[in-house]
Amino acid sequence: MLQTIKDLFNALQPVATGSDTHAAEHALRLATAVMLVEVMRADTTFHASERVAVLEALRDKFDLADDEAQRLAELAEATAHQATDLYAFTARINERFDMPAKLRMIELMWRVAYADGHLSAHERHVMWRIADLLYIPQGAYHHARQRAAQAAGNG
Repeated sequence: MLQTIKDLFNALQPVATGSDTHAAEHALRLATAVMLVEVMRADTTFHASERVAVLEALRDKFDLADDEAQRLAELAEATAHQATDLYAFTARINERFDMPAKLRMIELMWRVAYADGHLSAHERHVMWRIADLLYIPQGAYHHARQRAAQAAGNG
């Protein structure tokens, strides 16, 4: 428990330039996981399929083992619950991800949104808000959504 809280505080500290690449990578993974969790938390009902989609996205994006993805998702949920805005997370992502990596992340987020078979207005709003903070072009945003919908069998 104390180690998880320490990890959380360490991840939210500004990253030292060039000196601690491991901490920077951890903070980037946490920021990405928080975005995925925000989509999972967006609608009023919780579905286990959304949590599975978050874990799959984390394993896919960062090539994590099951237990690593689970720990990162738990830390992201605690972090998201305490966060007051998304800017600190999207700023870190903007610093480190190029546009193709951000588009892949948006597609994975759409897969989380579609995982329960229902797309709520709040989920759409959260997705739009995050995409805007990540400077995703409108056309690319819609293409990522279409790819995720097709992968979910909704397209």
